[in-house]
Amino acid sequence: MFHDVKKILYVSDLEKGSRPAFRAAVSLCGHYAESQITYLHIIESLSGTTRSVLSNMMEKEEIDEMLHKGVEALSIKIRERIERFCAEELEEHEVLSVKNIDARVEEGTPWRKILEVADEINADVIVMGTRKHSAFEQALMGSTATKTLTHSKRPVLIVPLGAS
Repeated sequence: MFHDVKKILYVSDLEKGSRPAFRAAVSLCGHYAESQITYLHIIESLSGTTRSVLSNMMEKEEIDEMLHKGVEALSIKIRERIERFCAEELEEHEVLSVKNIDARVEEGTPWRKILEVADEINADVIVMGTRKHSAFEQALMGSTATKTLTHSKRPVLIVPLGAS
């Protein structure tokens, strides 16, 4: 299916039902010795309007500190989620363990940040899920998976997830 895969970028929205995509990344990792998974969650940047409203109530440093603390808390939550997944679902003989997974939380436009991180870690493949949206929702906002697939220069494995 793929050439030698060492670095897998798994992208999660942390929503319920996203486990099948992580399971696909774990399975892929199990097929290639010494492969690693980078577990990525992206927080969308605050809009200009939101920043403007917050700046009326808080100093820039306070806003930045609040965001920093939020990212730190989310990173801890993701690490706990990964550890729980490994304890509950991985068999003893499976190659993957917590030490093979790096968790990252980034801020930005999701599809752009995915590609940026994929380039930064030189990922061999990007694994992500996609949820079913109505045609109107798809036309209005597009899909992170679609944009990632369209703009990526590396393989992207898209796993269908349940409706959000």
